[in-house]
Amino acid sequence: MNKRLVKIISLLAVSSVFSSVWAAKNKKVKVRIIHVAHTVTNVPYDYLDEKGNADGFEIAVLKAVDSLLPQYEFRFHGVADEELLIGIETGKYQVGTKGAWITEERKKKFIIPKEPVGASVIGLAFRSSDSDKIHDIDSFAEYSGKLIPISPLSAQFALVQDYNKVHKNHTIELVPSDVFDINDSYLWVIEGRYDAYLVLKLSYEKNVLNESGPYHSFADKLSYVPYKGIPTWPLFNKSEKEFAEAYDSAVKTLKENGTVRNLSYKYFGQDVFEFVTE
Repeated sequence: MNKRLVKIISLLAVSSVFSSVWAAKNKKVKVRIIHVAHTVTNVPYDYLDEKGNADGFEIAVLKAVDSLLPQYEFRFHGVADEELLIGIETGKYQVGTKGAWITEERKKKFIIPKEPVGASVIGLAFRSSDSDKIHDIDSFAEYSGKLIPISPLSAQFALVQDYNKVHKNHTIELVPSDVFDINDSYLWVIEGRYDAYLVLKLSYEKNVLNESGPYHSFADKLSYVPYKGIPTWPLFNKSEKEFAEAYDSAVKTLKENGTVRNLSYKYFGQDVFEFVTE
């Protein structure tokens, strides 16, 4: 083989290598469209802003997840609660977010990822006149434990059950209710029928502390102490195992680099995960 032929072969080999590298770098990632369902009035978790755009803490976290996953493109759909759950189960939506807690029923119907998307702070609303006796949930249980009835279908019911299992010497009276929300809960506490109401911190702030809240007239008669942070989770369709794993990886990165914490301060004014104890 003469030198000229060797040189030509070498040039062709090098050209082939560079072509392969260029092709690999310029190969487009196949993008899969992911339809994300979310509630529309759950401020500040998931809602529509004044322009009709998806907004909220959980939405912002999922948008950050989207930016880390080039193989997916998220499209957000604001829907009612029932449509969200049915839509995820049937596959119309691949994932949905609604400030959801884990329940046994949801474990059966959906994939629950390893990484929560947010957290809800829950605590006790009680009479301000009892502030010298009630400082936290333990002192409330020791004082009386008389809690506003809770629906057995509610995640709050299981929360109190778990507390009672651990604190058998001072349990909370867990009275089942046949409705999810008792409209007179705050009034019943003020009247003394019960001594505390287990309620989300944001709900208390919105309905009692806010000047336009429906129970703002009770603001000087009620106090609030946080109990714990409850993780909230996106719900994935049962067939979306690979996507759920990709989500977990992305959220872990976002927590490590401070993105989730910064978004929490933006929407809540605090890091809600600091209240999560397990």
